[in-house]
Amino acid sequence: MWYNDKYRLSITERVNMKKITIITGHYGSGKTNLAVNLAMNAAAEGKSAAVVDLDIVNPYFRTADFRQLFEENGIRLIAPDFANTNLDVPSLQFDLEQLAASEDCLIIDVGGDDAGATALGRYAEALSVYAGDIDMLYVINQRRYLTSSSDEVIELMHEIETAARMKHTAIVNNTNLGNETTLEIVADSAEFASETAEKAGLPLMFTTCPEDVAELCDNEDIYPVKVYVKPLWEQ
Repeated sequence: MWYNDKYRLSITERVNMKKITIITGHYGSGKTNLAVNLAMNAAAEGKSAAVVDLDIVNPYFRTADFRQLFEENGIRLIAPDFANTNLDVPSLQFDLEQLAASEDCLIIDVGGDDAGATALGRYAEALSVYAGDIDMLYVINQRRYLTSSSDEVIELMHEIETAARMKHTAIVNNTNLGNETTLEIVADSAEFASETAEKAGLPLMFTTCPEDVAELCDNEDIYPVKVYVKPLWEQ
């Protein structure tokens, strides 16, 4: 398996994916890496999975960059027509309702902040059919600019909801410093994550942690993730 076997039970318990999982958050919060991990996890469990890349704002670190990885694992990727080109205006042409009906898991990676969530808003009405089977996860990273306090995070979350015309269902704590992430950094973010979730009136679904760091932790609320998204200088 791509994840450490000692965490398999806790992953199954903590990441009980619904039919549709929508992932939003601030630029650089780690949305795409989470989306890739969730898709790979679903495929490892024998589920059919599709990832919709709605990150039409940020040209870097997109799910569309993982086309080959997805193909090798039987994961379907739907990306804007002009993804990974130098064209500025991508075209969104796909039937989201049909995708939801045909796949066990549909994961939607939304662009950063309210500007990116506007693309999701186009599909709010279509997605309303599956209202009871949607998780809209707000990914937070205390170590990112403009999201170091719970008040900043909540303000941005509300802006995203307005643009998307949808409400979040849970918070995911993805606090990290890339390859410099330590167990202390993750542990120190616990209070921030709990405070943010409480102010938002939402459950804290789980806290992510790089696999190598997670091996040092026995917290059942930790979701070990493989670091797929890396800066160019680390690839």
